[in-house]
Amino acid sequence: MAHGSMARTQKKARRERRTVVFTDESGFYLLPGVVTTYGPRGQTPVLREWQSRDHLSLVSGITPEGKLYSRVQDRPVNGSDTVGFLNHLLTRADNRLLVIWDGSPIHRAHEVREFLMGGKGWVHLERLPPYAPELNPDEGVWQHLKKVELRNLCCHDLTQLHGELTLAISRLRQKPNIIQSFFAHAKLAI
Repeated sequence: MAHGSMARTQKKARRERRTVVFTDESGFYLLPGVVTTYGPRGQTPVLREWQSRDHLSLVSGITPEGKLYSRVQDRPVNGSDTVGFLNHLLTRADNRLLVIWDGSPIHRAHEVREFLMGGKGWVHLERLPPYAPELNPDEGVWQHLKKVELRNLCCHDLTQLHGELTLAISRLRQKPNIIQSFFAHAKLAI
């Protein structure tokens, strides 16, 4: 979806009184996201981490008004989880949605198609162009969580990571202006 077609999509969403939600998925691993610190000179901080591929999967959706919706789980996201998130959006955001997402295979899963066919038009989908993460403002959520909220964090297990991630999401929800800045960064005038 190019910027020109985005404007047409927005007009259609307003005409149909739909809530616009950009969604995406990401993984959060036990390995820390290392970023620069302002520690004392000559006293390099040491991070001790466990080598593990264990991770949490997070699905999120953001609105131009600065709202953040999310679901965290301890396994990869599949088609059924995508349907669960769409239902979550329908109950929390609005009963008429315009969901804009990438072309991930889980978005084309049988369960998602079945859900949409039985949905009575409550959810309308638009797909972003392939290989264009810079057009999805929800990518800003991952950048902010990983490089700001959870920077240099070492967790011993998924339970601790889940708790820290939940707190980080809660902090971000309290800052709608930061969420709105993700739209500006994607150069979307919404």
